[in-house]
Amino acid sequence: MATVMQKIKDIEDEMSKTQKNKATAHHLGLLKAKLAKLRRELLTPTTKGGGGAGEGFDVTKSGDARVGLVGFPSVGKSTLLNKLTGTFSEVASYEFTTLTCIPGVIMYKGAKVQLLDLPGIIEGAKDGKGRGRQVISTARTCNVILIVLDAIKPITHKRLIEKELEGFGIRLNKTPPNMTFRRKEKGGINFTSTVANTHLDLDTVKAICSEYRIHNADVSLRFDATADDLIDVIEGSRIYMPCIYVVNSAHLEWNLDGLLEMVWEYLDLCRLYTKPKGLNPDYEDPVILSSKRKTVEDFCNQIHKDMAKQFKYALVWGSSVKHKPQRVGKEHELEDEDVVQIIKKI
Repeated sequence: MATVMQKIKDIEDEMSKTQKNKATAHHLGLLKAKLAKLRRELLTPTTKGGGGAGEGFDVTKSGDARVGLVGFPSVGKSTLLNKLTGTFSEVASYEFTTLTCIPGVIMYKGAKVQLLDLPGIIEGAKDGKGRGRQVISTARTCNVILIVLDAIKPITHKRLIEKELEGFGIRLNKTPPNMTFRRKEKGGINFTSTVANTHLDLDTVKAICSEYRIHNADVSLRFDATADDLIDVIEGSRIYMPCIYVVNSAHLEWNLDGLLEMVWEYLDLCRLYTKPKGLNPDYEDPVILSSKRKTVEDFCNQIHKDMAKQFKYALVWGSSVKHKPQRVGKEHELEDEDVVQIIKKI
């Protein structure tokens, strides 16, 4: 681990000394690729035994979504968790009170949302300092991140936390790069773009690919991509996650309702109500799906793994259909607060 961290420091030092211009783009791209590979080693160490997630970090994912509270020590994450969920996470006015991952649960708009109070991140977490690796590894399993900031601390803390999370492959409030990367057996590196490129050229693309021992691939850009974008696509393990910045005043309980509403909006969930034949819809216990995967088939699989096999058709009431009810198949996309009745094969 120490050797990897030293290599990371050496590369970061070299990058900070290198001027950014067209002549050095090739060299910087190569350094960034080396850095990404080393960070991956830190995230998934190859040593056997003795590692593990650490006490308190093996938190079973429960509920319909998971929200992580991330920040430097003693910015009020525990207070915020206590106010929102009623869970007790030890609170004190000195740093590093929370040493394990504390889960809490909140019911909101029919959904069960798990909140995780993660131990305070220290600068250098991405390089293995403190319990940073465990904290950020757990953060990667969340659906939304709340970066908790102290109103009386410098705003530079925001950028430092972003840097730690980005170092571990978490991309905040970003979408995956609009590019295609396809390996092939022969033909070398083929680089095409539908837009003018100010960051990448064929030599830089070849240098980055070479670092990953990729010598034959098609790279197609549909936006002005950077070396970091290309590395993210090659690595393939990046998490693109919504993030809310919370300037904390939890002890005063100001705007907690507004925070919950924004968390709900960022989670982008879809509530669906079941309707047994001959009965009224069950509005008390909705089926919760992600808005990215909300077909009738997804609905069936969420209820029971065998339901899709027995599926004949569904009757749907709501904004996703023109008629009330409307008969639909498994591919039909549902909308928030639709009512669904499944008709099974006899």
